Amino acid sequence: MVIKMDTHEQIIALIEQYKFENEKFISKQNKSAGIRARKILMEISKLCKNRRSEIQDEKEWIVK
Repeated sequence: MVIKMDTHEQIIALIEQYKFENEKFISKQNKSAGIRARKILMEISKLCKNRRSEIQDEKEWIVK
């Protein structure tokens, strides 16, 4: 179960990083920040796929 929370926490941390980089890209028109924001979004996407499979695996163990 620790691994599942770890993935969740990683997603949360990356979202915070994305918000920071996106703000720099929008407000200061910093192209490098835009590149970093896009990279972070790709990483979030990968982690979301992993988390979905973790949830599915865990769901199969839940007894009704």
